[in-house]
Amino acid sequence: MPHSNISVFVPHVGCPHMCAFCNQRTITGTDKIPHSEDVVKICERALSEVRDPSETQIAFFGGSFTAIPRDYMLELLGAAQRFLGEGGFSGIRISTRPDYIDNEILDILRKYGVTSVELGAQSMSDPVLEANGRGHTSYDVEKAAGLIKDGGFELGLQMMVGLYKSTPRDETETFEKLCTLSPDTLRIYPVVILEGTELGRLFKSGEYKPFDFDTAVGLCSQFLNMCEKRGIKVIKLGLHASEFVEEQALGGFYHPAFRELCEGRIYREEIERALPEGTVCAEISVPARNVSKALGQKKCNLNYFKDKGITLKILPDSSQTEKFKVIGIR
Repeated sequence: MPHSNISVFVPHVGCPHMCAFCNQRTITGTDKIPHSEDVVKICERALSEVRDPSETQIAFFGGSFTAIPRDYMLELLGAAQRFLGEGGFSGIRISTRPDYIDNEILDILRKYGVTSVELGAQSMSDPVLEANGRGHTSYDVEKAAGLIKDGGFELGLQMMVGLYKSTPRDETETFEKLCTLSPDTLRIYPVVILEGTELGRLFKSGEYKPFDFDTAVGLCSQFLNMCEKRGIKVIKLGLHASEFVEEQALGGFYHPAFRELCEGRIYREEIERALPEGTVCAEISVPARNVSKALGQKKCNLNYFKDKGITLKILPDSSQTEKFKVIGIR
C-alpha cells in the first residue's frame, strides 16, 4: 500500500483520555476542528498538486478517529469519499485507539473506503500504559489488531519510546510484542516532553527522569534495522520537525532528523563489526544514495572512528547493491 498521505488533523476530538504525553496543538500546530468543507478543500488542492493520486491516501490523524461522535465521523468520511476511485486517491487511512475498534466500526470504515487503520499502542507494558494515563491495556491492542487484520485492512501500529516508568527492556519487549501482531507499518515516536502535559509536570518535579538520548537512538536504530529485515515498513521515526514542538519541548528525544541519526547509527555499528581488530585505516564503498547515512549526521561516524584511532574513507559506488563493502584495510 502507498504511504504518501494527504493529512487531515482532528485534534483531541474523540479522545476519552488526556494521556500524560499529549498536547495535540503543539504536535499538529493547530487546534481547529475540521469539517466536511475543510476536507473538500484539502483534497481538491491535493489533487491539483499530487503527481499520482493513486499512490496517495487521505489520512485522518491527530485524535482518536473512531471515538469521535458518529455523525461527525461520517461527515468527514463522506466528504472524503468523492475523492476516491478512478482519478482519485487510493483510500483512506485513519488513526485511533485500540479500545475503540470492533467489527461494527470496521464495517463502517470499510463501507466508506478506509483501507488502513493505525492503532496508537504506544507500549505493551500494562504498568507503563497505566502510568501514562492511556486508559487501555496491551490486550486491547492485541484484540484490535486481530480484528483489523481479519477485516482485510492494512494494520499500522504506533509505539512511543521513553514513556514515564518505561525502561529500555520494556521498549524492547514492546517492540517484539508489536511485531508478533504482524503489522504492515510501524511508527516509532521517541518521547518528547511538552509544556502543558502531565509528563512535563513530572519532568519538572524530577519524578520523571527519561533515559539518555544516546540510549533512545540506540534502541530506535535497533528497531529500524529489525523492521527492515522482517519486512515491516517504518513510515515514521521521530516526531516531525515543527517550530511549535521546538518551542514547547522541555526534554526527551526530539531531533529534527531523528531517523537520519538512527540510519547513521546502523551503518556505524555494522561497519565496526566488519573491521578486524587493529584496523587503523579502512576504505568502505556504499551505494551512492547511502553516502550520507554511512557518514552519519554531520560526519559523526567518521569522527567516531577517528576517536578510536581509525581513519575511515567512505566511497560512493552507483552500481553497488550491497549495503557496504570493505575494499581496503590496513
